[in-house]
Amino acid sequence: MAYSKGNYDGPNGVHGVPLWRIAGYALNNTASNLYLLMMMNISFYLTGFVGAGMVLAGSFSMIMRLWDGVTDPIVGMLVDKTNGKFGKNRPFMVIGNVILFVTSFIMFRVTPMIPDGFKLPWFFLINAVYYVGYTCQCVVTKSAQSCITNDPKQRPLFAIFDGTYNGITFAVGQMWISGALVPKYGQLASQGLFNEMQLVLGLISLVFTIIAVISLAPKDNAKYFGTGQNVKVGIKDYVDVIAHNRAIQMLVPSASTDKLGTQAKTGAATMILYGIVAGNFALSGGMNLYTTIFNLVFLFLGLGVIATKMGQKKAMVIGSVGAVIGNILMMLLWFFGDATTLSLPGIEGFTGFNFFSIALFLLTIVTGGLQNISANIVIPMTADCADYETYRSGKYVPGLMGTLFSFVDKLVSSLAPMIASLMLAAIGFKEAMPDVGTPLTPELKFVGIFLTYGLVAIGCAINLIAMKFYPLNKEMMEQIQEKIAAIKAGIKPEEQAAPVEA
Repeated sequence: MAYSKGNYDGPNGVHGVPLWRIAGYALNNTASNLYLLMMMNISFYLTGFVGAGMVLAGSFSMIMRLWDGVTDPIVGMLVDKTNGKFGKNRPFMVIGNVILFVTSFIMFRVTPMIPDGFKLPWFFLINAVYYVGYTCQCVVTKSAQSCITNDPKQRPLFAIFDGTYNGITFAVGQMWISGALVPKYGQLASQGLFNEMQLVLGLISLVFTIIAVISLAPKDNAKYFGTGQNVKVGIKDYVDVIAHNRAIQMLVPSASTDKLGTQAKTGAATMILYGIVAGNFALSGGMNLYTTIFNLVFLFLGLGVIATKMGQKKAMVIGSVGAVIGNILMMLLWFFGDATTLSLPGIEGFTGFNFFSIALFLLTIVTGGLQNISANIVIPMTADCADYETYRSGKYVPGLMGTLFSFVDKLVSSLAPMIASLMLAAIGFKEAMPDVGTPLTPELKFVGIFLTYGLVAIGCAINLIAMKFYPLNKEMMEQIQEKIAAIKAGIKPEEQAAPVEA
């Protein structure tokens, strides 16, 4: 079956799209992640311009992500009930991105005009609306997975494009922030820096959203929604899914603890390791940029070979094992190696290659590539969970699957900035974040290493435990698609093959 020849409906209910549509649709997640890149540095704005203390700055991010999680079930239910001329998913992509751009623009340009006593509540209010938009766009990344393709050879390809885009986004983005914006404005806590970052990232996000909407268009219709039948879904069905869908029960804790680790790599953690321990913050952007291409090679091999041939569950397990080992080794390297010798070609201060630089470079390549496999396979696995629910109960609830996953994911990962702030406050940083020029202490070094590598290793270890009980291997997914195809074809249940227990 040639993927490049257009949309197709194959045997046993398998359907797919040309690769360019998967590539274009994956930009929807990149569009929202551009805002995530921006908000990873929000603590600097809160402490510098809103008047929030260190712990409150960390708490702010946690509270907003919790609010983001609360809006998930509401938006998910709206997605499941929507089926108009513009489809089920595309309206939420457009509405979400417009809200993100408008509220972030107001967030950084209007806040300085607000009287000091009202800045903090004002900032909370604007962010509450901002995260409604973020939820709308993020929900579609997961919900539309189940309708754009169910071909087991195609579905993992989303993760390849998604991982590629996000790897480039965060590598180039960090390089831009650390190598261009910080030198231009003098520090991260700069009004001009946040104004420029919002405008540039927001406009790119808007373009990506338009491409994603066009790419999804032919598959965003009722023909590809579950069994193709209009089945009403209510609160009772949602409760049943939560209670009995073992696949989503296992995927949620796996992905959320993994996300907790990656979210802990805040701007403060990066500043500690590269700006203070190594002594050159520009190295952070250089390291990301140099290692991204090699990380993507691992991603292509892992998802393009393992996931498409052995199943998505197997890809998650292999990626997690490698990430646990690699992150532990990098922790040991930073603890016992001489980070002040770190130097990279093209970055000011390059003095040639040495053990620390080469070891960190190689470990970052291998570990980052394997970690990307486990992190990026999660979204297409959510689509498998939605198909499993259609197989199990006959209900098509991709919005619920996406928002249930997101709710717990955000609940757990929201703790990351709070953990970072509490750890920093415990060692004396109660009023301001560590920045360029902050003296190095053993305690600060420990916090930076643990936030960058320790939580990730713990999260990936939990992945392995959850996958022991995750039922959707390659063979099970083949059976699921056959049953859904039989329902679409009008074959009576008694005429279908006997189901195999997951």
